[in-house]
Amino acid sequence: MDAQKVDMFIMMHSKELPPSKLPYIRQQLMMVDESKWGLISTIQFKDPTISLILSIFLGSFGIDRFLIGDIGLGIGKLLTAGGCGVWAIVDWFLIMDATREKNFQQLVMWAGGRPY
Repeated sequence: MDAQKVDMFIMMHSKELPPSKLPYIRQQLMMVDESKWGLISTIQFKDPTISLILSIFLGSFGIDRFLIGDIGLGIGKLLTAGGCGVWAIVDWFLIMDATREKNFQQLVMWAGGRPY
């Protein structure tokens, strides 16, 4: 893959992916076949900031977890009213990293690489 395309992709999506895994992402994207590049460039990542805002205002209902695809945790938060509020508050600090991790997993799945 062209290094310029890969660097542009990483610059555009760096806030949506885990910073510690950016070198690994770059390495894996450099090995991706050109035919997959069209699919990879159209991946819709979840915005960690939107997840945080939803977590602050609707975290007791599990909406933040439903958004990133953690259906089981979303149902758990919904049924327990966010763990009586405790779980909802803890997620204020964890949801952005969880969103970035889900985005990373989605990218690895589409790129056909091995999980980090």
